Amino acid sequence: MLKKLFLAFATASIVAACSSEPPPPAPPPQPVQATSFMVFFDWDRSNLSQQALTTIQQAADSFKATGSARITATGHADRSGPENYNMALSLRRANAVKDALIRDGVPAGAIQVIGKGETQPLVPTPDGVREPQNRRVEIVVGAGQTAAPAIFADPAAYCKALSDKWRQYRNNQVDQNEAAAIAKCEAGNYAEGIPVLEDAHIRAKIPLPSPGYRWPGRPFTPPA
Repeated sequence: MLKKLFLAFATASIVAACSSEPPPPAPPPQPVQATSFMVFFDWDRSNLSQQALTTIQQAADSFKATGSARITATGHADRSGPENYNMALSLRRANAVKDALIRDGVPAGAIQVIGKGETQPLVPTPDGVREPQNRRVEIVVGAGQTAAPAIFADPAAYCKALSDKWRQYRNNQVDQNEAAAIAKCEAGNYAEGIPVLEDAHIRAKIPLPSPGYRWPGRPFTPPA
């Protein structure tokens, strides 16, 4: 009888010990995987086709499904026009996609717009060649995206900030290239004026208006 009681007590002790063990740790949350979409454009155009609108709606739906993602819309152009013109054209295309995303319910603050001009073709071509696959906007939906600083939303204000900083630091010296760039900005030619002024600031080691970023919101690390 005593032996049976001892066995019962031992069994109960083992069961109690097992039941008091902490549960296994929950698996770590999986990061949201970036999802990409691509829309294409007619030559020298930034208007959206019906197929492009359908793709943009899919990107917006993907954003809504993630809950807290960011979106990057990166515009591109082929090599059939001047480099500066193509940079501006790639930005118009990216902004057209941004506007459509907003209409589809994506908050404007969650969207970063970037222009790459003709610098990153899908299909490498000689200069002057029209290539449909290079006239595109790549839409990336993912938690790791970051939005451009708000200063880049208004190129006129950004150009004025560059001009004011340049005059402040270089008021005792005449710089013809920079003066011409300021005049271009004042005339609304931001695609040609802003990069020249940014390059001048970087060469002179003058801080950019938005440290760590270049127009139209590209991350930038100044040289040492």
